[in-house]
Amino acid sequence: MKLQEQRSQFEIPSEVSYLNIASLSPSFKTVEKAGLDAVKEKSQPFLIPSLAYFDPVKELKQLFANLIQAPDLNRIAPIPSVSYGMATVANNIKLKKGDEILLIEEQFPSNYYVWEKLAQKFEAQITIIPKPKQNKDFGKLWNEAILNAISDKTALIALGNIHWVHGTIFDLKAIRKKTKAHKALLIVDGSQSVGALPFSVLEIDPDALICAGYKWLFGPYGCAYAYFGSYFDEGQPIEENWSNRLDSENLSGLTNYQSKYKPLANRYAVGEHASFIYVKMQIAALKQLIAWSPKSIQEYCASITLDAVKELQEAGFYIAESEQRAQHLFGVELPERLNQTALKERLAEENIYVSFRGNSLRISCHLFNTKEDLKKLSTCLIAALD
Repeated sequence: MKLQEQRSQFEIPSEVSYLNIASLSPSFKTVEKAGLDAVKEKSQPFLIPSLAYFDPVKELKQLFANLIQAPDLNRIAPIPSVSYGMATVANNIKLKKGDEILLIEEQFPSNYYVWEKLAQKFEAQITIIPKPKQNKDFGKLWNEAILNAISDKTALIALGNIHWVHGTIFDLKAIRKKTKAHKALLIVDGSQSVGALPFSVLEIDPDALICAGYKWLFGPYGCAYAYFGSYFDEGQPIEENWSNRLDSENLSGLTNYQSKYKPLANRYAVGEHASFIYVKMQIAALKQLIAWSPKSIQEYCASITLDAVKELQEAGFYIAESEQRAQHLFGVELPERLNQTALKERLAEENIYVSFRGNSLRISCHLFNTKEDLKKLSTCLIAALD
């Protein structure tokens, strides 16, 4: 399916070029309506049935399972943040002294601090796989370095599907194959990819996949998703809440305390995960994303960025080649001679929103963007060269 521009589904002023969804997504109009409708429902709580604590959550988990091709919704847990999901993962991992945790250079903090703490707890070792210094075949060389680093002493590797600044695609299929050969865990942060880039649990088979919900999944801030593989089937949650226990749907019998959890990942769902407002917003968002499909979103983003990328590369900006990076998110390395102060002033004047990360500018786009948005940006960047 070839997608067309979808700006009419968003409340973004025509003069604004929003190229920063990797920080925070705008809401679809349908997501906004779902949230407002849910707020109104809370005004009359006596009309909210007890099944509202359960049935919408099942629908939400099934939608997310469909998006990532997970065969069982019971492997999905609604959580409030990536850090919560990573803490749950780390809480159920025991290491031996000298075991190795592999991370990549410049990993997002929520996928670093938790492993630093785990390594300290068990006297394990963290090994950082550096990004290549040379630009040519940047992504290929980084993937080779990751694969070469996995060995018998590797207990786990944690990384994103793509790099959160550069958009470098990591070959999770190859990485998973090697982790299995060395009996190591694969923990994936899908926050900057799932929803915009195809991801299949059936293909990758990660031990855990943790995703923020407020970026490419278009949910509200404060919602996230976790997929847990079989390694975590009998694990311990970091909190105990009533709705995660077996037979919790029977509200009149809640004080008949139940020692058993609901099956699989249900034990890891955060308390109050049935939030009537958040759940309805997330359901509306996932339905639309599935209708569009991540594959078609990638193709659309590639089509609107192609000309601007070529123009910037010819002007001396480094952008990784298309086949080694994502199309919805990528970095533009800024030359030393570029006047960043002048650039930021020009961007503000033109109502262009992007993220500066180190010496790179991160572009993240979606179906509300057009070629004209990218042209405006490239013009500003080239004008800032001294």
